Amino acid sequence: MKRIDNLYDKIISLKNLRLADENARRGKTNTYGVKVHDKNREQNLLALHEALLTKTFKTSPYDVFTIYEPKERIIYRLPYYPDRIVHHAVMNVLEPIWVRLFTYNTYSCIKGRGIEGCARRVDKIIKSFEGKPLFCLKIDIKKCYPSMRHRVLKRLIRRKIKDKDLLWLLDEIIDSASMDDAGRPLTEADKAQSDPEDAHGLPIGNYLSQYLANLCFCYFMHWVNEQLAELVKKALRLTVKPRIECTEYADDITFYAESKAVLHEVLKLIRVQLEDGLSLKIKGNYQIFPVAKNRYDRHGRAFDYVGYKFFREQKLMRKSIKQNFCREVARLNKREKPLSQKAYKQAVCPWLGWAKHSNSRHLLKTIIKQKYYGIL
Repeated sequence: MKRIDNLYDKIISLKNLRLADENARRGKTNTYGVKVHDKNREQNLLALHEALLTKTFKTSPYDVFTIYEPKERIIYRLPYYPDRIVHHAVMNVLEPIWVRLFTYNTYSCIKGRGIEGCARRVDKIIKSFEGKPLFCLKIDIKKCYPSMRHRVLKRLIRRKIKDKDLLWLLDEIIDSASMDDAGRPLTEADKAQSDPEDAHGLPIGNYLSQYLANLCFCYFMHWVNEQLAELVKKALRLTVKPRIECTEYADDITFYAESKAVLHEVLKLIRVQLEDGLSLKIKGNYQIFPVAKNRYDRHGRAFDYVGYKFFREQKLMRKSIKQNFCREVARLNKREKPLSQKAYKQAVCPWLGWAKHSNSRHLLKTIIKQKYYGIL
């Protein structure tokens, strides 16, 4: 693989820093950090350029807090200036390079793919198994972001990039957050006692983290697409390579095959590959099951993935999304003064996107009774 050099000067150029500033502030122009930065915007960018040029830049302290919806997560938040601007400046240059490395069946945080791209791919895979058995293996990585080893991330970055100045900056950002196994930040005393080679943790909340996570799984997914079927064939002593499909969205990875035996062998092989190559472990709640035709089929079941429940013949909204949709519609329907058509559509718009891409017409007819709103 050809390694790339001479990227750092592009990243720290004032032109790129100004572009990064514009990108980082999208949807956040009224936030405190942006307003403070705007008081001395040009001077701040000049100072940031100088800090990066002289390698005196240091990641700011994180503001660490916990959220509980949709599930409990520990979030690490950095100041708008200088850190978020630096992250966007890095990705302005590295995003096209890294995205070219990602496999076709990786969907998280990639422009033009995302949740709907992944859902369309799953639909296509299910249809391609028409008339054949279809079994599914769903795995999740145990504490994925807190478990990512810094040494592994640095090694993977160096497979494509050889610019020493850029590697210094990426290493500085990666080393800025060290966590325990639960994702809580280590104290200075903990850091002094821990082995630097065992440092781990990728902060949820960093703009750069989502791309580093994709990069972490990138070479694993290449191995899945290029070698896994052949290894399963040898292990099971089959005459032909089994058909194995895969989709990856962040740390949720799903495999599809015609046989349970094939998927059990897949599980053994990927467990070893993840632990040896990435120091990551699969959660014990993995599932292997036949995919049901529809919700009335008792000889299989749906699989819950990227916000949908997939059957062989239909696709429904995830239960939690449907419940939130129903609660919001009920709240709007109880208003003494009805909303205008435009305001009503804006209020339910987030859920209409899910409904549009699933078999939800009956649900819409049931809960949205005012035909005036023109949604049905």
